[in-house]
Amino acid sequence: MVPNPDPLALKSGEIAARVLEDISHMIEPKARILKICATAENKIREYGGIPAFPCNVSINHIAAHSTSPRGDRSEIPEFGLVKLDVGVHVDGYITDTALTVDIDGTLDGFVAATEDALEEAISMIKPGVALGDIGATIEKVIKAYGLRPISNLTGHSIKRHRLHAGKQVPNIKKRGTPVVEVGEYYAIEPFATSGIGTVVDSEYVYIFSNTGIDKVLDGATEKLRVYLREKYGPYPFASRWIGSADKEIDIVEEIRNLIRARAIRGYPLQIEKKGRPVSQAEHTIFVSENGPVILTQRT
Repeated sequence: MVPNPDPLALKSGEIAARVLEDISHMIEPKARILKICATAENKIREYGGIPAFPCNVSINHIAAHSTSPRGDRSEIPEFGLVKLDVGVHVDGYITDTALTVDIDGTLDGFVAATEDALEEAISMIKPGVALGDIGATIEKVIKAYGLRPISNLTGHSIKRHRLHAGKQVPNIKKRGTPVVEVGEYYAIEPFATSGIGTVVDSEYVYIFSNTGIDKVLDGATEKLRVYLREKYGPYPFASRWIGSADKEIDIVEEIRNLIRARAIRGYPLQIEKKGRPVSQAEHTIFVSENGPVILTQRT
């Protein structure tokens, strides 16, 4: 039995919360998204952590997996919802946290829906509670705002070096789900939308991870495969993080080669099926005998 969160998990959560607070103040019209992502990732390192995945800046109907590609010149728009999602690990202890900024103040109901759903969900956390019951609470709160939860996005259990450790925390009511156990870590992340409550993959992919397949490849593709395995291990990485001093090497083509060889996998941008706005809120918690300990609480 694990009575308390690991000290390194506490440190990871403190860093994640601090970085999310820092970059939330950067969200204003015409701010460069690449600068926001880079600032978040640099601050994680400055504060003593390592990015557990690339900083996500997902705007309006984009729900997840949106980070700047190399040379990105896109900017924060004049209005709408901006979701910031930050992950940190300290010696493999991962925390994951997110918030939504309503740029011009016209969609604050979305922000309130996910923040309230998150708070209610966390208040339910205790050993023996079914994860589907937590989903039912999230669904009930979001629907009370006249919105829909996104049914095919979930929270997740976390283990050391494993961001998605097997258990899912649904955002809707589900039967037959596992129960919460003492000593576990969870990322709880409600999503709300005015659309139909489903996301689909887009054609754009800027985040990747190693698959663990050890098939030896040829030339530059093999060098990149080995480099990515050694550099990032099980953690997702951004295409913009990869470069080469050799002008003859086409990094984009080499990434395609690695995907074809199944040496890496891509995470497409996920968008609301009807193109409607999406909000998100997220904390990482530890399950103690007495209930939840929020590791990513902002001050």
